[in-house]
Order: sequence, then C-alpha cells, then structure tokens
Amino acid sequence: MVNTELPNAPKGQTVPDIAHGPGLNSDDDRLLIEPFKGTPEEIERQWFEQVYLARGRGMRQLTFRAVMMGSLLGGILSLTNLYIGLKTGWNFGVAITACIMSYAIWTVLLKIRLARTPMTILENNCMQSTASCAGYSTGGTLTCAFAAYIMLTGNSLPVPILLGWVFFLAVLGVTMAIPMKRQMINVEQLRFPSGLAAAETLRALHAHGEGGMRAARALGWSGLIAAANNFWMDGFKLISTKLEPYSLSALITKGNEALIGKTWMGRTVLFSWDPVFIAAGAISGIRVGVSMLVGGTLCWMVFVPLLERNGITTATGFRDLVQWTLWGGTACMVTSGLMSFVLQWRSAVRAFANLGGMLKRRKPSKLNSMEEIEVPGSWFIFGQLFALIGIAILAHHTFQMPYWQTALAVVLSFGLALVACRVTGETDFTPMGAMGKVAQLIFGGVNPGNAAINLMAGNIAAGAATSSADLLTDLKSGYLLGAHPRKQFLAQFAGIFIGTIVTVLCFRILVPDATRLGTDQFPAPSAQTWKAVAEVLSNGIATLGPIKAWSLAIGALLGVLFPLLAVCFPRHERYVPSAAAFGLAWTFPWYYSLLFFLGGLMVWAFEKGRPKLARDFTFPVASGVIAGGSLMGVFLIFWENGWEMIKKMLGM
Repeated sequence: MVNTELPNAPKGQTVPDIAHGPGLNSDDDRLLIEPFKGTPEEIERQWFEQVYLARGRGMRQLTFRAVMMGSLLGGILSLTNLYIGLKTGWNFGVAITACIMSYAIWTVLLKIRLARTPMTILENNCMQSTASCAGYSTGGTLTCAFAAYIMLTGNSLPVPILLGWVFFLAVLGVTMAIPMKRQMINVEQLRFPSGLAAAETLRALHAHGEGGMRAARALGWSGLIAAANNFWMDGFKLISTKLEPYSLSALITKGNEALIGKTWMGRTVLFSWDPVFIAAGAISGIRVGVSMLVGGTLCWMVFVPLLERNGITTATGFRDLVQWTLWGGTACMVTSGLMSFVLQWRSAVRAFANLGGMLKRRKPSKLNSMEEIEVPGSWFIFGQLFALIGIAILAHHTFQMPYWQTALAVVLSFGLALVACRVTGETDFTPMGAMGKVAQLIFGGVNPGNAAINLMAGNIAAGAATSSADLLTDLKSGYLLGAHPRKQFLAQFAGIFIGTIVTVLCFRILVPDATRLGTDQFPAPSAQTWKAVAEVLSNGIATLGPIKAWSLAIGALLGVLFPLLAVCFPRHERYVPSAAAFGLAWTFPWYYSLLFFLGGLMVWAFEKGRPKLARDFTFPVASGVIAGGSLMGVFLIFWENGWEMIKKMLGM
C-alpha cells in the first residue's frame, strides 16, 4: 500500500522470499488465497469453517504483550515515517518491518529467558496491526496538510489541537472501514496485496525460523550501518567543532566545490550521500528512479538556468528556487493522481454499487457464526459520531469552519474512502493524494478564498482514506491466517493512541515553525503540493504570473499524458515515465533524484544477476536502512535542538 502523494512504492512490493522455502506449501500450511465460491453466506461459511475454525479459533491473538510490542515498534517506526515524510513526502507501510523486528526481538528474549513462550502467528498478526496503525495511519497528514498550513500561515497549531486532529482523524478512518470489510474482504475477497504479503511473511517466519532470522539480521545490520553513516554525516559537530571538518558532509561539500562549482551547487546540482534515499529508490524500482532523474535534470539543469539566463530570477539555493519549480511538478502530480483515479472508474462504480451490501446486516445461521466474531455495526456508528463531533468542534474553534461544512467533509470523506479502499484492494495503490485533492477542489467552490479550510477539508478526506485502507490491508492478512476480526480491529485501534502522541510531539519538535520547511533538511514536497493547490483555489491562477501559470498548464498536461500512454501501450508501460515521480523531482533538490535513481539501478542490477538473493534481502535491507538512517536523523535533531524546542513548546 502506498501513499500516492509520491511515486508508487507498495509496502509489499519486494517481500523477502522467506515465504517460499521448502515445506511451506503443504495443504495444512499454505494460505488459502484462491477465492471461495458461492453466495455471500456460503462464502463466509466456507471461510469460517476452513480457515477460522481450522486454524484460528483457540489460538492466542489479542494479548497484552502483542499490543505492547506493537505499540513500542509502531512508536519507533512512526519516527521513521515522520522523518522520511518531511524529507521526501513518502509514507511507508511498516507492517512487514514490524513483523520481522518483533520476531527477532522475541526470539532473543526467549533465548535469554526473559520471555517464557513464543508469540503465536496470530499474536504477531495483532502486533503488526497495532504497529501499522501507530507507524502509518496517524502521521501521514502531519507531513502534508498540517505542514502546508504552517508554510501557508507561518504559524503552527498548539499541541493539544494537533493531538485532537490526528486522533479524531484516525478514529474516523479506522471505524469508517468497518462496513467495508465485510463486503470487500469476506464477500468479494479483494487481494489487498500488501496484506497478503504480510500474511506470507508471518507464515514464513513461524514456519522457518532460520529464514526469518536471516531477514532480521539483514534488517538490523543495514540499520546500524545507516545510523553510523548519518552520525558521521552530521553528528561530529555535536561532539566537538574541531571534528566538523572531518564529517562526511564537510568532506562531500569540499569535493563538490572543487569538482562542480558554487553556481551549479546553488541549483542543487551536486553529489550528496544519504542511504535513506537510495533505499527508497530500491523499494520504488528502476522506473521511478529513471523518471525522477529525468524530471530532476530537466528542472534543475534546464528550467532553472533558463530562468536565470532570462533575468526572471536571481535566486540561488533550494528554498528560493523551489518557489518557481514547484508549480509544474505539483500540477503533474495532482493531475496524474486524478487521471489514474479516473482510469480506475470501474472500481469506483463497484464501490458505490455495493454500498447497500456493506451496510446490510446478515442473519447468522447454524453453520455460520460470523456475527459473533465480526466487528459490530454499532461500533461504526458510534465511532463516526464520536469523530464527527470531535473534528467539528476542533475545526470550528481553530479555523471558524461552520459545523455543516465539517459534516459535509466527513460525508464526502466516506465516499472517497470507499473508493480509495477498493482501489487499494484491487491494485495496492492508495490514492490518498487524489482523494485529498478532490476534497480541496470541492471546498474551493463551497468556501472559496479560504485556504485554511480548504486544507483541512482535504485533510479530513485524505486522513480517512489512509486509515481505512490501512485497516483493511491488515484485516486481509488476518483473514488469510484465520484471525478473529474483532480482536484484530481492537489491536489496530490501540495503535492510534501511541501513534498520535509520538508523531504529534515529535512533529512539533522537528518542525517548531515554518523556517524548518522547504529547506534542504526538510524539503516537504507533499506539503508544497498541498499548499500550492490551496493557494491556486483561493487566489486564482492569474495571481501567479505567466511563468508559473504556464508551468502549471504544462505540468498538468504531462500529468494527464503519462498515465494515458501507459494505458494505451501496456506492453511498453515500463518505458513511460511515472508522472508522480517526474513531478516530485521538481519539488526537491536534484541530488535526491540522483540517489533515488542509484537505488533503483542497484536493485535492478541485483535482480538481474542474483534474483534469489534480491528477493530474500532487498526489502529487509532497504527497510533497515530507512529505519536506521531516519531514527539517527531524528536523534541528531533532538540532540542539537531538542531541549530548547521542548521548552519553547511547553512555554517554559
């Protein structure tokens, strides 16, 4: 599953091949992936008897240790998503990473006898649900809509307001998925590829311990190396100013000055070294990497020099130049997301056609006790009312948003989340960006000229879509393993609390004000996109000037053209640039595009030469690099500025 503010990078895309070892495909062990046949009642009865009764009933699932482990890992991994989100706009699913880390930690605890019994596969499934919600569902809107609000107004929201917004949005999205689960997972049995990948990973970990430990060791070592690299990059100066000339960043800067020169460095055309971006490129693949490199080169080596040559701008440095480049990139990302959504219109039609089936309560029969284990519809009603009231009060108090407009945004978010969840189930592609932009466009007409309300309306839709799709993806893994859906829902819901607290407090420390955003440290490309859309809808295109207006038009055209070319020439789709990646390259420095490309190129060559090793280790190594590098980056920021930021945040 992928947050489509960015190029497609499904969290199950390159799962370690530990799921395909010898002895795992027996009739008793293999996952029942092929869909059941019959009427809805017959399909549910078959799953209940062949999967739940045969495998799941009686096995430990929702336990205190599973929720605590999930909360711990989710809280830690939420920092990686917060950091990488501010860097690149990406939000990576953390379920598979949490599964591998949990297995490794619990294995060590068993060996040193701090734990008495191993976790069952369904305990680990509940654990990854808690971790996924804490690490993925709560922080996404902070790095896009809320960061855009800070950039737009120059002011940050108080911590209690942020806590309330993130919590209520997560509750809205998680409970919104309740009626969708029965139809999309039980009856239609949509694949939800990332959920399938997580189930396969869990099955493999519990079937072949050595294979799981190899993946865990690869993840751990790569994380340590990435953390050490980040410390060498930026940590020496925190120990002593005398060590700063020997830091990796200082050495690379000297090399750039000697080989490239300050003129090109001012255009961000230089070499940098950040394994986090290489790992992101490895997960994303060669098509995304090439698209970014092409887009970034056209932007920073062609477009920016032309602006300078014609005297349109004399600005240097990323923060000033991106105010010219972001418009074409933003338009390309927005229209490509909307076009991809339009091209999947059949999914949208099926979503609304089956709405009645989702809300219908089925009568239990003697052979089918699904009603006893499914999440009750009353939880959906209570959760939606609870979240609506909370969001309405916050929106009215903070942005003077009329109550009826909040209600409209919530109703709209249900329809958009319905579509987003179906698209995720069929393609592993969560159109969070497209859903948010649809809401922004609608509220551009409902409440024109109010950029803050425009952002928050899009925020509600995007937050609901993300949380709903994440819950259904996790419930799919439980469905395949024979989990109790009500218990898994409670595990997922538990992750909201730790995720909200960790992401909000750390976001305020990392981003105390607008000066941290739109910089080399935190380019915040997703926030740039949201801010640009809100400004255009509030002020009108005419206020931008001819260069930016033409950039918008050309970028929008390319955003429509690239997806159409991919559909018209499916055999040559791999040669068509990814519009989202191409546009993203115009919103962050050129050297990030180069690193993305290098990551994709390395994995492409690895897969060609050693396909088995690539399947086994690409995902664990890339995940470890992202986790280790991101956590060290957060740690260094806390070390340098943490105490002063905390005092400022608390008003001390």
